[in-house]
Amino acid sequence: MLSRLSRLSRPKAVAVCALPVVALLAAAAFAPLPFALAQPGRTVDVLGESKGDPVIAITGAATRETRGELRLTTIEATGPTVSARLGDVVDGWFRTDRAVMPRDAVYPSGGDVQEIEKYNKAEMKESQEAASEAALSYLGKGDGDIDIELEAGDIGGPSAGLLFSLGIIDKLDGDGSGGDLTGGRVIAGTGTIEASGKVGPVGGVALKTQAAHRDGATVFLVPEAECSDAQAEVPEGMRLIPVTTLKGAVSALVALERGKGSVPSC
Repeated sequence: MLSRLSRLSRPKAVAVCALPVVALLAAAAFAPLPFALAQPGRTVDVLGESKGDPVIAITGAATRETRGELRLTTIEATGPTVSARLGDVVDGWFRTDRAVMPRDAVYPSGGDVQEIEKYNKAEMKESQEAASEAALSYLGKGDGDIDIELEAGDIGGPSAGLLFSLGIIDKLDGDGSGGDLTGGRVIAGTGTIEASGKVGPVGGVALKTQAAHRDGATVFLVPEAECSDAQAEVPEGMRLIPVTTLKGAVSALVALERGKGSVPSC
């Protein structure tokens, strides 16, 4: 008799036990999570203008007319005060045009929006100074007579350093023999730059290649350490060129432009 009663009461017991689980799942679906949702952002041609002003302005040296484009790339992410939800995170994992990233990786400085903007502007300024120094050092023009001003509007952070350096070199020297570094192509890329010319990783490259492809680029310069990330979602027809130094990036572009020499690939 006891056994029969036990069997009869089991479904009810299971249902009662399931209620807390359902409640937990429901709470998880609406609970804020420490992630940011990112997508392809704007690209800017460093050889052109941003909001009516030249991105690269050089005084104290003759500059040359350039063809083609060198596009820095960005990603757009939900703000530091916007909390991702479970549904958003799951959706992001299954989409190629979205990425789920730890919030600390997107906003390493923490803080509120104003503090983050201040941090990103400081990072950009430091990157621009390093880019100018690296480019002039590469060209053997580090005598202090050349003044370079870089303007990218509201874009912050250090990831445009490589493209700034290449833009400066293209405006001052091109490929060294009168040609353009771009060969008339739309070339995009990303990467930090040190004054020594060393190129560093930045993150978000799979989204940046999509932004580049959307805006007409067929070649993408990627920090070598991030080749596998870039290959994971590389758009059709996009050529990936890994770089570790400014000198290597210039050499690869010159080889591509002339159709001679070795052009590395991921």
